[in-house]
Amino acid sequence: MRQTITKIRGLTVNVEVVEVEHRDQNGGLLCYIASIYIQQHGSAEKQLIRRSRLPGAAVEMRKAIQRDGIRAFDRIAIL
Repeated sequence: MRQTITKIRGLTVNVEVVEVEHRDQNGGLLCYIASIYIQQHGSAEKQLIRRSRLPGAAVEMRKAIQRDGIRAFDRIAIL
């Protein structure tokens, strides 16, 4: 099982993109989950914004957040 965590620091909130994938011995994908969490500055509590089971979804979500900042959540919340 491999877990990748990307932390994006913002002015008002921190965004954490967590990607978990588990493969079998032949390299076949068994499980994939990508999650986006928001954490207010000075708080230990994280709020789950979106979760996806589509492989590669974390890369798209991460690029949108880095490109558009907090405005990316307007589109993510609609999807």
